[in-house]
Amino acid sequence: MPEVHVDDVAAVARRVFGWAELRPGQAEAVEAVVTGSDVLAVMSTGYGKSAIYQLAGHLLDGPTVVVSPLISLQIDQVRHIGEATGRTDAVAVNSSQSRRLNAAAWSAVASGEAEFIFLAPEQLARDEVIDELGALAVGLVVVDEAHCVSAWGHDFRPDYLRLGGMIERLGSPRILALTATGSAPVREEIVRRLGMREPHIFVRGFDRPNVHLSVVRHEDKREKDRAVLAQVAAAAKPGLVYVATRGETERMAEALQTGGLRAAAYHGGLSSSERREVHERFQGDEVDAVVATSAFGMGIDKPNVRFVVHADITDSIDSYYQEVGRGGRDGAPAAATLHYRQEDLGLRRFFAGGRPDGAHVDAVIRSLDRADADADAEADDAGADAARPGDRASRRRELRAIAETSGLSEATTGTIVNLLIDAGLADERAAGVALTREVTAEQARAAVDEMAEQRLQIEESRLAMVRAYAETLGCRRQFLLAYFGDELAEPCGNCDTCESGTAYRQHPGADSAATASSAASGFHEGQRVHHVTWGEGEVVSVGADRVTVFFESAGYRVLSLEAVARDGLLRPSA
Repeated sequence: MPEVHVDDVAAVARRVFGWAELRPGQAEAVEAVVTGSDVLAVMSTGYGKSAIYQLAGHLLDGPTVVVSPLISLQIDQVRHIGEATGRTDAVAVNSSQSRRLNAAAWSAVASGEAEFIFLAPEQLARDEVIDELGALAVGLVVVDEAHCVSAWGHDFRPDYLRLGGMIERLGSPRILALTATGSAPVREEIVRRLGMREPHIFVRGFDRPNVHLSVVRHEDKREKDRAVLAQVAAAAKPGLVYVATRGETERMAEALQTGGLRAAAYHGGLSSSERREVHERFQGDEVDAVVATSAFGMGIDKPNVRFVVHADITDSIDSYYQEVGRGGRDGAPAAATLHYRQEDLGLRRFFAGGRPDGAHVDAVIRSLDRADADADAEADDAGADAARPGDRASRRRELRAIAETSGLSEATTGTIVNLLIDAGLADERAAGVALTREVTAEQARAAVDEMAEQRLQIEESRLAMVRAYAETLGCRRQFLLAYFGDELAEPCGNCDTCESGTAYRQHPGADSAATASSAASGFHEGQRVHHVTWGEGEVVSVGADRVTVFFESAGYRVLSLEAVARDGLLRPSA
């Protein structure tokens, strides 16, 4: 492996990109990648995760493959790299480009003109793409927005499920995974699903002290809407307003326009050209406020966002803090406000969904069984030299083929396949998906139902954490940082509970007995524990009178330390 030091990284940063200094953790992460380690970098929105792969790519032999979930995000990154280096150092291959442009991109990488090639995860599922990359001796695979690989992350995407197998097909080059929302369970699943080998994990930059945090509680929806509109009208511009549904984006954007603001709606139902237009207008300060669903914002690099208003609660703390992180990237004051109505929790529970249709599970099982039958037939035709009927590696089928055979969408197929994998009834490798044993339709339905119920419990627990944030009397910044495994010793002084004084009254330092109780609990963040009912878990945070634990089977649970000590229900894992 090449010898490299943080000073070498800093030198490349200055010479190639013109960056005078790096943030804590960036150079160390680059050093770990270049010297041969897999790396997971969990850094808040705007902290500079992309700098890690850009520097590592220039220090490593072979091209760098960047897996990015959105075409608009790929375009932005290609443009930023080109502007920073002054040359065609990055290209993208995607469905929005002509065949000629995609061919030119491949040629630029093969000739060494371009160091970085951006691909969507579905591109990597194509054999011809893997063959092209296999001939290039890829030095590094970067998985951007890596939380998309996690069923416990807020933006799970079935396409990401296949990345571990695809990386294996490329000869298992080193992996750099990047995310802005890596709570402990999400990190663990990213590492497992991507097949990362003893990765170095860097967690940095979650504290955004310039962003004021507040929650406004409402009883009536119309009153809440009026409060949101009034706040946006009075706020410094530009900013973002997040809502739960596509219809709400249109309705609220129209109300803001009626009030004289330059407002635009953004949601996944718009055409790609409409979405691109809103994005470009926002980047160019031609819009005062974008009213959007969570579809807007991934990868946005706009420094002067002055407010982020949530007119509806999010599905998790992960997604909330990622969206909040789009405010105040220039270090100047910004405001993040959650307008909270307890009844809105029901809408999020509805969005969490339910169990997959039993008929859809049957169709996926039939498709996988058909792969077995095809393999057996091929073995009979080819004789003894063919793969044995009992060799399940010969019966693997790609997700796209499973969807085509079953008649389902790839998204539905991916969800069911993921549940089958979680249940131990299937697995996925470079060659595709296969059943791990004989299984009846009834067994498959029952297993998928059980896994879906477990996932719903996790979704409910994630929603409960959002509710806890909205209703806490403690410092909101301390709450958020503790969720991500970070720590703030004292209340922040820049949130509504600090300003009202309740945060200081809740702070353990105000009560020496409470502090002693917490210290005596024997629990600490990151500790593995076992509960008599919920099994294995990991401590997320420890307060004066409570401990928050993420259980693989039940999601987040907040437990009373007094009850834990009295009943002995929770103990450190052996």
